[in-house]
Amino acid sequence: AQRLVAAVMDCEKPVVGAVNGTAAGIGAHLALACDLVVAAEEARFIEVFVRRGISPDGGGAYLLPRIVGLQKAKELVFFGDDLPAAEAARIGLVNRVVPRDQLEATAAELAGRLAAGPTKAIGMAKWLLNRSFDSDRATSFDEEAWAQDVIVGTADAGEGLRAFAERRPPEFKGF
Repeated sequence: AQRLVAAVMDCEKPVVGAVNGTAAGIGAHLALACDLVVAAEEARFIEVFVRRGISPDGGGAYLLPRIVGLQKAKELVFFGDDLPAAEAARIGLVNRVVPRDQLEATAAELAGRLAAGPTKAIGMAKWLLNRSFDSDRATSFDEEAWAQDVIVGTADAGEGLRAFAERRPPEFKGF
């Protein structure tokens, strides 16, 4: 489970998750690993481990406090209560809650917007953001400067700057 969660987090491309039912235990942690999460109104999230007499696994103890804060993470893990989708959105666990019949289209729309964007810049931004909680400020600033040096030479960066100067929407190619 940890390898799966790490693969989602470490994937260069953003991962959009769509939760259509109950995401419990590792299922919840897989959703937490996604970069954007859309949930159906009926969806719920459960840190189910305590209900089974075991401790969190699959990266949950790492991810959950980084997303919702330490105190809320403790509450969710210690009690294992169901967390409805609307509450998950309120505390920042999911990005959007939509009616079930709009779930797939909403997730596809987000994925389409990401795919049409400057994918190398988005991938680098994902890398920087994921590292931010494990770095000090000086390291983060150095990594941002390095990332800018790498990304500014891409075709998409050139297109973005030309589009800005020409006052038109950019047409990114993904490289």
